[in-house]
Amino acid sequence: MIPHPAHQPPASARAFPVGAPGSATLPEHVLATGHGTWWTDRAVRPRAIAVTNGRHALLAGDPTALAPADLAPLAGHCVEASARFLPVLAAAFDLMHPWDRMLYVQRADAAVAPVPRGTTVRRLHAEDGPALASAGLTLGVDFTTWGGPEGLARSGHGWAAFRKNRVLAVAWSRFAGSRYEDVACATDPGERRQHLALACIAGLTTDIAARGRTATWSCSRENRASRLLAWTAGFRLLHEYVHHTTGPVSVSGTSNLRAAA
Repeated sequence: MIPHPAHQPPASARAFPVGAPGSATLPEHVLATGHGTWWTDRAVRPRAIAVTNGRHALLAGDPTALAPADLAPLAGHCVEASARFLPVLAAAFDLMHPWDRMLYVQRADAAVAPVPRGTTVRRLHAEDGPALASAGLTLGVDFTTWGGPEGLARSGHGWAAFRKNRVLAVAWSRFAGSRYEDVACATDPGERRQHLALACIAGLTTDIAARGRTATWSCSRENRASRLLAWTAGFRLLHEYVHHTTGPVSVSGTSNLRAAA
């Protein structure tokens, strides 16, 4: 077996668009950062391809090339694929829940967010990795799209609010592509209602614009708090879509999807 690193995708990766907004930037992010996995139905002239990173998956190609068992590596993921893949996905998993989503693009400047006394909001530096790792459990995130907190801290794609070297809130580019960067944020539950996330987002999106890219925001239609924060940060609705969360695999057998990295 010859391994193929994430920055050397199979030729069929061309099935994914370049320069697309939201989580569609995932393939570009994997290619640029080396974090993630490419999957194909066969080693030579693959007909179906998936790319995964941080429990998110995109699926493209020919769904008739896949048996339900082939999709085992996508268990526990949020999967985006065309409607043509729904029958094989439904056959592959005991649970497959459709999730209505909203995609926003930043069209205006973020509102000014006053920072409380004793709090500093700034870009993450490499040495912030341990503080970010310590905050991860409280914030409920693991930053896996960058390989973990240390990877995000080194990346230059995150801003955080600090008080006495403790991370109170963080905003980061969940996926970074050639035209768009999809933003995520988290706040310590005990530090909410202080506009810390908004201040972090404002700093991050200024950086994104300086890189010549546009910030996007993805959230559940039911998450009113996230939608309100997006609006306040200058994001406006682009379109709505559906992805599917996959539960345990319902069929047995060895998957023909082979990791290419």
